[in-house]
Amino acid sequence: MKKPIFVTIPHSGEKIPSETPWLAELPQQTVMCDVDRYVDRLYMPAIQALGLDHIVADWHRYAADLNRLPEDIDPSCVIGAKSLGAFPDGMGVHWSMTTQDGVLMPEPMSESLHHEIIEKYHRPFHQAVEDKYADFFQQGHEKVYQLDLHSMPSLGTQKHRDPGEQRAQVVISDVDGTSCEENFKNHAMDSFEKAGFQVAYNWPYKGGRVTQTYGCPEKGQHAIQIELNRSLYMDEVTKQWRADEGEALSKKLHLAIKKLIEY
Repeated sequence: MKKPIFVTIPHSGEKIPSETPWLAELPQQTVMCDVDRYVDRLYMPAIQALGLDHIVADWHRYAADLNRLPEDIDPSCVIGAKSLGAFPDGMGVHWSMTTQDGVLMPEPMSESLHHEIIEKYHRPFHQAVEDKYADFFQQGHEKVYQLDLHSMPSLGTQKHRDPGEQRAQVVISDVDGTSCEENFKNHAMDSFEKAGFQVAYNWPYKGGRVTQTYGCPEKGQHAIQIELNRSLYMDEVTKQWRADEGEALSKKLHLAIKKLIEY
């Protein structure tokens, strides 16, 4: 029987929907500023070799951020919306500016367009996650584990909780101990440390909406968020892949994930 663990990668997509043409007109450096570029490429050898089920986003996070809820909107993105405070204005389910203050949207979209984008590009991903949990439970598993994989800038920006701070190589997050059983989190941290990574816990990321939504230990759902420092494999200014570092990093990640799924 297949192990009840699967991977989600919600922010590596680079396709721009036709409903958000303003993104297609932006310079490459701006439109790629906050994309988790190459995360799918880094982890896919391990995912395939270990036979892990996976859900990987195709669409750009600036159009529909899958690590947000549909109601995470503000006036800069959707006409008539109110600021909710969960995220900085302009960085909700639709993005109107980057973490480097780059302007993404010339004007807020209509409420009807917001709902259309949610139904076409946001909901399918989350339906796939819900279905994956249901599939494993139907197979008779009492616990299912989710690895939500991301990347992060090497330094916090003014839009982050840690402006100017040098970040660890890997950050493991479990929403302050609520999204998974403690032993699973501990094993995840140990797996990455033994693979040679410097690991931090719940700082500067505690876990996004994916981890918050699906990490329900009382229901048998155990989710952790794993952030990978971009300086390990790319030029953070040009967003270009560094081949030697990237290939070596992918092998280290394979070791970490292989150790982790022994849990």
